Amino acid sequence: RESLARREQIILFLNRRGHATYVFCRDCGKSTECGSCGIPLTYHSGPQQMICHHCNARRRVPRRCEKCRGSRVRFFGVGTEGVEDEVRRIFPDARTIRWDWDSTRARGSHYRILRKFSTGDADILIGTQMIAKGLDLPLVTLVGIVSADVGLNLPDYRAAERTFQILTQVSGRAGRQPRMSERDA
Repeated sequence: RESLARREQIILFLNRRGHATYVFCRDCGKSTECGSCGIPLTYHSGPQQMICHHCNARRRVPRRCEKCRGSRVRFFGVGTEGVEDEVRRIFPDARTIRWDWDSTRARGSHYRILRKFSTGDADILIGTQMIAKGLDLPLVTLVGIVSADVGLNLPDYRAAERTFQILTQVSGRAGRQPRMSERDA
């Protein structure tokens, strides 16, 4: 709230895209998985689909559990779409923009998103690892990292080091330029 009141920009980082990171049945505990890869499918609200982030397989959102036919299918976890929805709910006047793989499919979209944010036409940038490296955005004074530990549980012996690296990189997007206080103005 304070950063928005001072007309400063904010970056919110979450290295998970989509709306909900998995969908499972509250009756039997079965999660909706990719038929090819066996990994949990992620719910994306834009296309209203379940998408595999490994092989890009797509399925309709289940209304009933495929194992027990129960109707208590629920969405859990959060991705960049979910964070964007929550930010818009909490800060309805803030201008948000999302920068992840889903929002950058069109030609020139990376440039358009960066230009919109760097010229001050957006207040809050929500994104994945695309926002972590090499950006010099003088109005960014706050970086929030959502679910910082999500990368630690990946099945890779380098997961801790990679998580540390990306968190260090994204936190370095804030405070890169000295900000003039109102008293100095």
